[in-house]
Amino acid sequence: MGSRPQPPNLQQEEVRLLHAALVEQEEDEEDEEGSEKSSSDSTSRAEPVTMPTFDVPYFRYIDDEGTEGEEEWSSSRSLSSIEEDSSNDSVVSDRYMVVSGTPEKILEHLLNDLTLDEDRGMTQGKESDTLLDDFLLTYPVFVSTSDLCQALLGHYCTKRHRGKEDRKEALERKQKLLHLVSQWMLLCKDFLREDEHVKLFMKTLYRCVLDDLYEHPALERDVGELQKLYQLHRRHTVDEYSPQRKSKALFHQLSLKENGLQSRATQRETKDVLCHVYITMDSYLSMRVQSGIVAQELVQAVAERMDVSQEELVLVGVTYPGGRLLLQPQDRVFSNSLRSVGRLHACRKDLGEVLNPLTDNSELQQRTAHMLSLNTWDVAVALTDFDWAIFDAVHEQELVYFTFNRNAGSNHTTALEFLLQRCNDIQLWVMTEVLLCPTLCKRVQLIKKFIKIAAHCKAQRNLNCFFAIIMGLNTAAVSRLSQTWEKVPGKFKRLFSELETVTDPSLNHKAYRDSFKKMKAPKIPFLPLLLKDITFIHEGNKTFHDNLVNFEKLHMIADTVRLIRQCQKDHMGNGITQKSSSEVRAYIDYLHIIDNQQTLFELSQRLEPRS
Repeated sequence: MGSRPQPPNLQQEEVRLLHAALVEQEEDEEDEEGSEKSSSDSTSRAEPVTMPTFDVPYFRYIDDEGTEGEEEWSSSRSLSSIEEDSSNDSVVSDRYMVVSGTPEKILEHLLNDLTLDEDRGMTQGKESDTLLDDFLLTYPVFVSTSDLCQALLGHYCTKRHRGKEDRKEALERKQKLLHLVSQWMLLCKDFLREDEHVKLFMKTLYRCVLDDLYEHPALERDVGELQKLYQLHRRHTVDEYSPQRKSKALFHQLSLKENGLQSRATQRETKDVLCHVYITMDSYLSMRVQSGIVAQELVQAVAERMDVSQEELVLVGVTYPGGRLLLQPQDRVFSNSLRSVGRLHACRKDLGEVLNPLTDNSELQQRTAHMLSLNTWDVAVALTDFDWAIFDAVHEQELVYFTFNRNAGSNHTTALEFLLQRCNDIQLWVMTEVLLCPTLCKRVQLIKKFIKIAAHCKAQRNLNCFFAIIMGLNTAAVSRLSQTWEKVPGKFKRLFSELETVTDPSLNHKAYRDSFKKMKAPKIPFLPLLLKDITFIHEGNKTFHDNLVNFEKLHMIADTVRLIRQCQKDHMGNGITQKSSSEVRAYIDYLHIIDNQQTLFELSQRLEPRS
């Protein structure tokens, strides 16, 4: 195609882009084959786009008024009919909103709409950035990472230019695609960097960019960006890729920097994860351990917590079908996906059965005394520090994978699942501590302490833990202890009532949303409610309309998951983590929890039988 004149206004420019989207593939095929067919013949035989995995060259628009009676843009319409419609203002307005389209056409529209750095001052820059962010956050819904990599490579390597002016357009197209890849890598951070498809894609793209350096020296800056983003090492100079030497360079020697590999490997080894080790059939220790921990180290930690000899214990993994796996001392507990080998049990060697701790009343009193001796602010700080370490590792896209249940069993939702698990652990921990307390006055003190801890968590902007504590105190097994609650002082009852108001679910949790909105970042939201919002959007709107991606739905989901990014930012230096004592951290890192609701209710009835 030759160079096109500048359109006289924005409306005609967008119509031109739409024309190009519909007929561009056909013109490319005609150029490669050297055929001399007329434009009327080419438009009457619209072919599907040949990019991998994508089909149906179809993109639908709707104007700002949202009129439903307008006819859809379709590849079945001829070019002449589109030209006739373009003169009618009632059909196409000055601005478009993408409602649905094939993945390929959405990507093509996105690349056309992108602006380079020097053009960021234009009004459409912010809108195109939002569209790009929506696409990168939600693409797993309608296309796999492997297929997206293939499509991006196909767009970069397409040869469409002829002549000086077209060479400039080709350079701009390549730079736009490289900008998209750059934003993708920045957004993903380490989330997808270990994906084999992404690794191969980045290496291949890097080779293609190096090949283009001789023809387009302006790509030198993009080469540097790729090197920084994916730690690629360039072992050749631009001169080595001259046309005379290109035939000898069939494959470029690329490598990941050794220090980059080592740093990522070290980071994986030292990453903290949440581990449950069952010490009875219905209770477990919730422990924060390193992902590379072996069975011997985990047994030692359990033995210290339970005050028994390490030599008496073994670690057993119970698999789903009911099988048992005895872990050897040097066996790794977690796989690369940070999943344990099964439900972990600490058993006695001689008896082959799980422990039965805390049956002696003196032990229970000692346990309660230890909890009451801890400073409530320090406990809240330790809880928030624990939660923040997990929340800071949560990626926005984890909520998308979790909601749409893609790649089940992978590590794409690991951090999110850990934080949800921690929320459940805190709720059960509150119940366990109160219901294992044998004396009435001590239970009253415990409830007062938990109310204060909840208030401190709210003050520290940890709404996830705040909700968990309030829900733990509100469960039937604890709230039914009428004799205990009667002894709670009035000021603590009033404080608890005020805190309960924040967790009130009426009007779609309006009290919580108003309170959370006023809090400065960084802050930890109540994750189950955020997932509920996304699930509501997902189940209330179709993902596909006539085999076309409903991008308006994905925009709403992207708007919601961006809350994670906003909560993790700390532009004003409002740090959420503080220092707590080592004694408190040791206690919070190893919580003894009863997770059997029937057992908890039996404990409640034993403390205060029904009259």
